[in-house]
Amino acid sequence: MPQSSGSKALTITSLVVRLLTLIFLLASLIVIATDSATMKIDFTEVKIRLKNVYSYRYMVSVAVIGLAYTFLQIPFAVHYACTGKRLGAHDGLLKFEFFGDKVISYLLATGVGAAFGATFDLKKNLEIRSKLDDFFNLAYVSAGLLLLGFLCSGVSSIISSLALSK
Repeated sequence: MPQSSGSKALTITSLVVRLLTLIFLLASLIVIATDSATMKIDFTEVKIRLKNVYSYRYMVSVAVIGLAYTFLQIPFAVHYACTGKRLGAHDGLLKFEFFGDKVISYLLATGVGAAFGATFDLKKNLEIRSKLDDFFNLAYVSAGLLLLGFLCSGVSSIISSLALSK
């Protein structure tokens, strides 16, 4: 049974949104993983990295989980966009996609909140803030990219809800 033009547009949208999710999560991960700052405290040089802030480590964990799930879903989306048929169109796979999209969206949202909150609080309350401004600004960029990944994941979640309801 051929796909209608509306259904075809939805499958292409689903693939594009998953690819955008992948790009945003990967970019967020690269930015936060390479973010560091060096400063001197009492004649000792200290290097600040993401591992020094628990919220940033949580953000990295969430981004990695989101990347793994997105990598898992892209082949299914490509197959569906190319053939118009779902790979393993039984209810189990559709439910996995439905619930997986919801869980990943919520995880990404909490990662965004943790990163923005920690960055705001640290930037506001640290007396040595001026020496770490670049570090915190890059953390904001990474959190912003994660936010874009969350928004794309949210769209994927809506599309998977539509697929399950059919």
